[in-house]
Amino acid sequence: MNASQKSSTQFAFIMITSLFFMWGFVHNLDPVLIPHLKKSFSLSTLQASLVDSAVFIAYFLMAIPAGIVMKKYGYKTGIIIGLLLFAIGSFLFIPAANTQLYIFFLVALFIIACGLTILETAANPYATLLGPPDSATQRLNFAQSFNGLAVTLAPIIGGKIILTKGFSDAELLAMTDEARKIALAGEAASVKMPYLVIGVIILVVAVIFYFMHLPEVEEAEEVSISKNIFHALRHKHLSWAVAAQFFYVGAQVCVLSLFLLYASKAADISEEMAANYQGVGCGLAFLIGRFLGTFFMKYIKPEKLLALYAFINIVLCLGAIFLHGMITIYLVIGISFFMSIMFPTIFSLGIKDLGGDREFGSSLIIMSIVGGALLPPLFGYISDVTQNIQFGYIVPLVCFIVVFLFGLKGHKVVKN
Repeated sequence: MNASQKSSTQFAFIMITSLFFMWGFVHNLDPVLIPHLKKSFSLSTLQASLVDSAVFIAYFLMAIPAGIVMKKYGYKTGIIIGLLLFAIGSFLFIPAANTQLYIFFLVALFIIACGLTILETAANPYATLLGPPDSATQRLNFAQSFNGLAVTLAPIIGGKIILTKGFSDAELLAMTDEARKIALAGEAASVKMPYLVIGVIILVVAVIFYFMHLPEVEEAEEVSISKNIFHALRHKHLSWAVAAQFFYVGAQVCVLSLFLLYASKAADISEEMAANYQGVGCGLAFLIGRFLGTFFMKYIKPEKLLALYAFINIVLCLGAIFLHGMITIYLVIGISFFMSIMFPTIFSLGIKDLGGDREFGSSLIIMSIVGGALLPPLFGYISDVTQNIQFGYIVPLVCFIVVFLFGLKGHKVVKN
């Protein structure tokens, strides 16, 4: 590789890495949106949880079309389409707030998530290909570290912009129906500026990608081109990765999206304080975990580190279930640290040696993100039935057992 090619590859990797931060930021505004919209529209907990459902169902529906786009038109086209959908969904928050329709917010979130599905289907495998194959998992973990930075910043920024301008429940109850309607409309409107800014930034990035040159990437060996998605499923380690990613993402959403509700009950703190703990605590732990995990992979095989981290999280989940007070907050922060490497490591191990099945394999793993839509309601159901949100952590505990088994044996490539 000459100097010009190396420079082009480095710039491409920087731009691809920026995408990880962008989708991480908008994803981690969702935990702030849930209590905000719950209050603004007087929703039940189940109705408010549809925020996560709208997002993660899009991953299930769009992952295969995203893989088809990538295979037919290439990574660059896929990235631009993803960014445009991301921007359109962000701009739709403005009419959603103006009309005061909750369903409009869900549609906007769904469109954003459709764009993110295409971006993740493209950026994750492309990052693994921009360099030597033996460092692919380490490289993807580094890029995903900036997703971890977004986990830190989004709840803090979102909490300050969105959560702090509201009325208390007592103040709302004291108002007339008309005054309450106006007050809640004002709360709903507080999301317009953040998403307008996000939409403009995403459009600028889309223009940059349109004019930039993305290096062509090739497999190290000759491969047969996959004809359909079922051809990709013949890889046993890919099937394991799909299952592991389904349960991991379900666990992550349970831990992060429901943190404000969990913290307010288990540790008896305010939602605003919980948002700070989520950003400075969980977010920073997640970020540091990504960078340290990338460093540790120089000395420990990724699959062994994955299994170790999953086992530790199983133990921490037991503490989150049975202990009480501020110690539970610190345990969940610990869970955030040890789950930091899981998504990129599962992804990289899952698409290893897929050859011509890489795009469809990537689609399948992204598709499994639907676990984030299906498992949190189970968390909520257990919490409601037991009347104790801490028992909901049974769900993440089971999820980390599946990830542990993938790191222990499921990752192994079986040559066909």
